Amino acid sequence: MTNSHIFHNLDFSQIANDPEFKEASVRSFILDPLIRQLGYSPENIVLEKTVHIRSGSKKQTVPYFADYALKIGNNFVCVLETKAPAKNIADNDCIEQAFSYASHNEIRSNYFVLCNGLELALYKTDLDRTLLLHFYLSEIDQYWQKLKRYLGKDDILTDWAGEEIDRKVSEQKRKELASKFNYRDCQLLPEIPVKKQQAKRHFGVHGYFTKQAWNVVEKYIKNFTLPGDIVLDPFGGSGITAIEAYINNRTAINVDLNPLAVFIVQTLVTPVSLTELKDAFDKVKADYLKNEPKTKDQIKAALNKYQGPKPLTLPKGSDVKTVTQLFSDKQLARLSLLKACIKKIRDKDIRNNLMLMFSGLISKINLTYHQSSGRSEGRGNTSVFAYYRYRIAPKPVDVDIMKYFELRFKKVVDAKYDIKRNLLANHKHPETTISVIKGSATNLDFIETESIDYIYTDPPYGKKIQYLDLSIMWNAWLDLDVTKNDYKLEAIEDGKLDKTKDEYKRLIAQSIKEMFRVLKYDRWLSFVFAHKDPDFWHMIVDAAESCGFEYVGSVAQNNGQTSFKKRQHSHTVLSGQLIINFRKVRNPKTLLKWNLGIDIEEIIIQTVEGVIAQKEGATLEQINDEMIMKAMELGFLDILAKEYKDITEFLSKHFSYDDKKQVYFIPHGKPFKSHIPIELRIRYYLTSLLNRNKRLGKDSHFNELVLEILPSLKNGTTPPDQTILSVLEDIAERTGNDCWRLKQKGQKEFAI
Repeated sequence: MTNSHIFHNLDFSQIANDPEFKEASVRSFILDPLIRQLGYSPENIVLEKTVHIRSGSKKQTVPYFADYALKIGNNFVCVLETKAPAKNIADNDCIEQAFSYASHNEIRSNYFVLCNGLELALYKTDLDRTLLLHFYLSEIDQYWQKLKRYLGKDDILTDWAGEEIDRKVSEQKRKELASKFNYRDCQLLPEIPVKKQQAKRHFGVHGYFTKQAWNVVEKYIKNFTLPGDIVLDPFGGSGITAIEAYINNRTAINVDLNPLAVFIVQTLVTPVSLTELKDAFDKVKADYLKNEPKTKDQIKAALNKYQGPKPLTLPKGSDVKTVTQLFSDKQLARLSLLKACIKKIRDKDIRNNLMLMFSGLISKINLTYHQSSGRSEGRGNTSVFAYYRYRIAPKPVDVDIMKYFELRFKKVVDAKYDIKRNLLANHKHPETTISVIKGSATNLDFIETESIDYIYTDPPYGKKIQYLDLSIMWNAWLDLDVTKNDYKLEAIEDGKLDKTKDEYKRLIAQSIKEMFRVLKYDRWLSFVFAHKDPDFWHMIVDAAESCGFEYVGSVAQNNGQTSFKKRQHSHTVLSGQLIINFRKVRNPKTLLKWNLGIDIEEIIIQTVEGVIAQKEGATLEQINDEMIMKAMELGFLDILAKEYKDITEFLSKHFSYDDKKQVYFIPHGKPFKSHIPIELRIRYYLTSLLNRNKRLGKDSHFNELVLEILPSLKNGTTPPDQTILSVLEDIAERTGNDCWRLKQKGQKEFAI
């Protein structure tokens, strides 16, 4: 085999100096004969293969195409991208362009090739863009066998047949899994170790008020759904639920009322050419540096020339009155110039990505930015994320705007690569989509009844965070409108409209009603919540059961975040959360109220002492989580909600607190405060454990029950097994294999 046989005695030495030899010539004289020699006929060659993206529910055709896409059967072998002879095919932009085609959902080829008529480079379509071959075409004789081994049709037919078999086997396994997967019988997950900020797609792009631990969300999605299912988050926030569902082969729907949240998520998941994004960034940077105002006169002129943020009024409790007052004149002038430079970019998606970088930059370039003590100028946070109010920093920091704008660019690019890598690694099916919608969880009329397979959501917690109020600074710069109706529908307490607790509860209850409507039967709702007031917990469970949800169980889950308020007030502020799990079934069972013969205060003391005994000192979160779960399992949540609004006041009265270890404890040498007869203690814990195991679908063996409750009975007296057995026989019945369940008859309700 000689190059003259393939290329018809083409003189490569003349190509470089021939101005008429352009991309079209490379295709005609180089790639066309090369592809034929590799064994491909016209039915195996797709010319100018156009790729598509999905933005929300609308399918759009991107005006980019791969020059050649080689197919065997229904599988693409390779994408070949043509460049002019003057173009350097080792340039990173060229490589990334070809990789974006090869890794696209509609292609997903094993290889991609770059050729400029003088050189040819073959890459594997993996995360590292592994270079397999790179040679001058004049020396193709030396590399032909290697090239043919990778791309020759006859040489790889066997490999493709094997991959096709593997694909069919994999598809069969998925079908078998689906046939065995019973949504109704899914088991609750134990607490999951948090991986915090290991996912670039979620952390580093843009700050937000709350973020769920991505790996916890991912495990819940995989536990309760199958690939191809539809996952909804009606309080979508920064989009962690939707993005994790999407990259794990589920169709995702992200709904949020805050236009800032919608802008962040929509921009992040919309595909763009990273080459074009880099070109646009460089243009903006050069434009900005050329005109950056430095002197007082230049700053004054820039303020008059460029549009700044809307002068919106800040929420009550802010240190200043308007958004404009959150910035120095120099900050306003420079940010206004940078925004004007970005607005010159014509492509909407590219421009939005640059505005996403700009928006993330605003978090550092303002007078509320608090630099972390002893750290560099860029290590800190704006006050609304730390204190949940606009608080002017005691010592405002002059942050280098372009230095951190460049960092924002890197973070956004890393996030998009991270999403693309995960889509590629998970072999994303082209029919799965992600929709990002501005709307209210109280009205999901754009979603069909009984069409959703799973809901994982983290709603607002009363008056903790007023999202719309605290997003004003960003919405003012991004020209995002917040309407009166948005404020009306926002499920918070207090805020701009001074909403009452009852209004908040009504809005949350309405959102739960909508979740019930759109969810399919035998599917699950995981409701993340963290609040010390039992009344809110009672409201959630009552609203869910009123709709027809069946409460299954709650799991205490660390979220990997410790707020400033938690660090300042560790014994009164919660940092963890409970994940409350409901199931939509046709004949739901409601929570029962068990007659334990114990006064409500004794139940609370008993529970707290039990946690302290088990943990040898318990945190506020551990006590609160156990109390709420016990109240739900034993049916006294309504009483708890009426009589104990804040458990910390009760704890301060009855227990001691260790500031260093941040735990409540019983002082050494002092007895437990509850003097409940041992039989009643055993009855209390056994009832709770049997009820919990039933909801979790777990067997309750006698030995396991004994080992479980003994630590909670730690009071100097260890009851014999016979005492536990006698209580067990009174409240439960055997079900075989030494398993027990609560008796269904003879149980009385608490008097309310």
